[in-house]
Amino acid sequence: MNPNPHRWLEWLRPLARHLPEALKRPLRDAFAPGAAGIPDAEIPHASDSGAIVAEPEVVPDASDYAARVAAETAIFNDQVEVHDLPAIFHYWSNRYLRPKLEAFGFSNPDEFFALYLARSMTDAGESPARFASLGCGNADTEVRVAKLLVERGLRDFTIDCIDINEAMLARGRQLADETGVGAQIRIVRGDFNDWRPAHRYAAAMANQSLHHVSNLEGLFGAVEQALEVDGRFITSDIIGRNGHMRWPEALAIVQEYWAELPAPRRYNVQLKRHEERFENWDCSHEGFEGIRAQDILPLLVERFEFELFIPYANVIDPFIDRSFGPHFDAGNDADRAFIDRVHARDEAEIAAGAITPTHMMAVLRRRPYAGPRLGIDRLTPQRCLRVPRAENDPS
Repeated sequence: MNPNPHRWLEWLRPLARHLPEALKRPLRDAFAPGAAGIPDAEIPHASDSGAIVAEPEVVPDASDYAARVAAETAIFNDQVEVHDLPAIFHYWSNRYLRPKLEAFGFSNPDEFFALYLARSMTDAGESPARFASLGCGNADTEVRVAKLLVERGLRDFTIDCIDINEAMLARGRQLADETGVGAQIRIVRGDFNDWRPAHRYAAAMANQSLHHVSNLEGLFGAVEQALEVDGRFITSDIIGRNGHMRWPEALAIVQEYWAELPAPRRYNVQLKRHEERFENWDCSHEGFEGIRAQDILPLLVERFEFELFIPYANVIDPFIDRSFGPHFDAGNDADRAFIDRVHARDEAEIAAGAITPTHMMAVLRRRPYAGPRLGIDRLTPQRCLRVPRAENDPS
């Protein structure tokens, strides 16, 4: 076999995407192991290139980890727009999520990160300020956040944008230069499952990346070590069940509303299949998508203090996501009314403690922390932990 498996993998990937899964898996096993253990390296600018319940730490063997890295890389290599969502999501988020956020001084994730990075610059009192972004992907969020900070007159900072995917990092470098924030964006290739920070940071951010991390314990320990004494860990992420599945109590409610959908709307756009009943599909089997999502909040509660905690959504997710959301017309009164009803039920069940949120925006601090703590009503991080209901609970 060619001693450079990466070259073979790159050549085969476009063809392999069209093969059945039964053939894809052996190919990953054969060619992926060489992807493991790649050391962190900066990509040069010129080429640019109640009780806490957590699963035991996941420590996959080297070949499994390498196969997951290969699968994840293949998925995202060609995704220029990672966070694209259907119109019905934007109807829901603007009507229901945005007012929650505006109560805390921002209206969207970009403004959230910019606000708390700016506060971290002020608190640090040092110039230049240094930030890290873990699992930045295309670095599009980081570029927009940097632009917001520059527009507010804050220029003396850098964001170390860290990701394992070279193709995505190269797009980030290009975008930063085109947007005029090339001086503020530093592209760094690294694996956040084995991150060893070389610098101290006024803040670290993670935008929809923690649910891709298998070694959460290691990453959170590295973040704690890397932060300045008054530093912040700022994150927006998914905290539901592993593989983005529904827990049984939420699944039962989803199935209630699923029964109302006409057959064409039960077609999964992403997986290209009809689901007569909503299929509680575990998407974490191959790559890292949702691999330890349910452990994120328990481990953060265990290790950090929360300056801000905004939890939201659960049952609404399948109806506004990429798989089924495209079937709903945001301009249609009946479709909006359906989403309104599901959202109202979602909110009521979360408030009653019958189900737990699947998303959060949070600002975390190293211990000890005696500053302000902001949140929504009684929805504290501890109260939003999903704990087993009984010994036979599938959790």
